[in-house]
Amino acid sequence: MTAGARTAGAVTADGVTIRVVIADDHRVVRDGLCYLLSQEPGVEVAGEAGDGRQAVDVVAATRPDVLLLDLYMPGLDGHAVLAALRDAPHRPAVVVLTSAADDEHLVRAMQAGATSYLLKTASAEQVIAAVRDAAAGTASLSPELLTRLTQALRRPPPPDPLRPLSPRERDVLRLIARGHSNRQIARDLEIGEQTVKTHVRSILAKLGLQDRVQAAIFALRHEPGRHQPLLRRRRPQAGTPQ
Repeated sequence: MTAGARTAGAVTADGVTIRVVIADDHRVVRDGLCYLLSQEPGVEVAGEAGDGRQAVDVVAATRPDVLLLDLYMPGLDGHAVLAALRDAPHRPAVVVLTSAADDEHLVRAMQAGATSYLLKTASAEQVIAAVRDAAAGTASLSPELLTRLTQALRRPPPPDPLRPLSPRERDVLRLIARGHSNRQIARDLEIGEQTVKTHVRSILAKLGLQDRVQAAIFALRHEPGRHQPLLRRRRPQAGTPQ
């Protein structure tokens, strides 16, 4: 990690210098980008980082105008860096430069605040243009990536696989995924054990599953709140449906 300026091009006629931090876990990539940017007037490499945590620290220490960010890095990946910078006192424009060509990474990065998204197949001219555009507050996407981003954002969200279940059945399913027995589930939810058995049968039927093992695996794959603590509920009054 280098916090200070490593390379600097000549200052432009208007005296403005674009300060850049490069975050990539491959030294050869950082060296190549440093050399490329050092040839550009008005561009200075203010620092480097070999992983996500270093990237956040170097940005805080150097306060660059632009962060050139890879997504695949040890420690914090590029998406985690974008999230960490969201509420940081200084947030540079971020140019993602990555080998991640799929729509999921593209959409996540742009929604998290990236200014531009480039693949590592981009030309030197495209990288330089993206850095300058980002410093000026302008997004830079190739026509292909822009089309893909627009199409991805227009797609409807995937259906909730747990939609057939009632809120109480979701509670039971979460506890099944934690390995709880019917007796433990009944105690935790303050309902009768026979009621738990009824919910389990209903869960299996609605989801087309054979047994509790399949239900637990299904829950671990699809339940977004499975790591959240389950709130204890008051015992319903007599006659209240479970």
